[in-house]
Order: sequence, then structure tokens, then C-alpha cells
Amino acid sequence: MPQFMDVHRGMKGITADQLMEAHRADLAIEEDEAVHFERAWADPESGVVYCLSEAPSADAVQRIHERAGHPADEVHPVPLTV
Repeated sequence: MPQFMDVHRGMKGITADQLMEAHRADLAIEEDEAVHFERAWADPESGVVYCLSEAPSADAVQRIHERAGHPADEVHPVPLTV
């Protein structure tokens, strides 16, 4: 299944608990779009959050994030991994 890295901006000051809460919201509904969110990273100082997922499409990733209440600003395919 293809991988995607998405970017959320404007989350300055996000805490580990808030990041986990957002991640859990995605996990709770990810099966609806055949998406699996693998991991999330955050930089509280810049307010940037990154999520890595496997999904059939970037649109599927975005739909889950939108339904969970935190749409992504960007969703990028990850065609190569080392």
C-alpha cells in the first residue's frame, strides 16, 4: 500500500497529550477509508505536525484527518524509503 507524509501547520504549543489525542482520533476511524496512520511527530515551537500513513490515496488520508477535526495542510506521497 502507498505511504504518505502529511503536514499540519498552526499547532504551536501542541503537547504530547494533544498529539496523542489527535492520533487516536485518526486511528478510531481510519478503517473507514482503508488508511493506517503509523506515526506522528510534532514541533511545538514551530507548530508543525507530521503524520506518516499507509493509504490508497492522499484524498483518503485527508478525508480521515478532516473527519477527525484536523485537516492536513499538505499530503505528500512517499514513493521511496531507505
